[in-house]
Amino acid sequence: MRQLTRQIGSQFYERTALSKNKAAMLAKWAVPKPEDAVTPDDAIKEPYVLEFLGLKDGDSESDLEDALIQRLQDFLLELGDGFTFVGRQRRLRIDQTWYRVDLLLFHRRLRCLVVIDLKLGALTHADVGQMNVYCNYAKEHWTVADENPPVGLILCADKGHALAKYALEGLPNKVMAANYRTVLPDGEVLQQELENTRRRLESRGPINPMTRKGKGVKR
Repeated sequence: MRQLTRQIGSQFYERTALSKNKAAMLAKWAVPKPEDAVTPDDAIKEPYVLEFLGLKDGDSESDLEDALIQRLQDFLLELGDGFTFVGRQRRLRIDQTWYRVDLLLFHRRLRCLVVIDLKLGALTHADVGQMNVYCNYAKEHWTVADENPPVGLILCADKGHALAKYALEGLPNKVMAANYRTVLPDGEVLQQELENTRRRLESRGPINPMTRKGKGVKR
């Protein structure tokens, strides 16, 4: 019940309605089958609402990561079905330099590692390049024989649609960026959205059950 209340408050319905290929995705998840093919675009949603972290102005990326680990169950629920925790601050060495991956997850249906980089600010092209490096390293050193190539996910406060388009397209690895929010939308904003939705539905007029699914009968 607490999870249902939170999903209502975090606009889960609205986010699902705005997702790509929502009809196919909803139908697929309604009756899950082992042979269903899931793509990273199906598994990664946007935006993520992380209001349960209780972050304050001035907190650092380390504070963000610590809060996610402390509320790991809530974070995995918000990510969606299939994500499992592998580790945090996973170290990798390239030449003489050490790097750290913020979070490392595994997606059961995608059968691949998900490398997560946390950013307090806006997405930059340098973030994308860094994640591409992480994915190349993970593909060579961290994956096992029956796994698919890793997916990179950059969680940021503002990804900028134009920059994301030019920076993420054409990469050899699947790298994605998604916005996150640390507060729930204002109540007045939610009320306005409900009113807008109600007006749109009313403008379509009543639905005649005899005309559903192309089975209408002319009289």
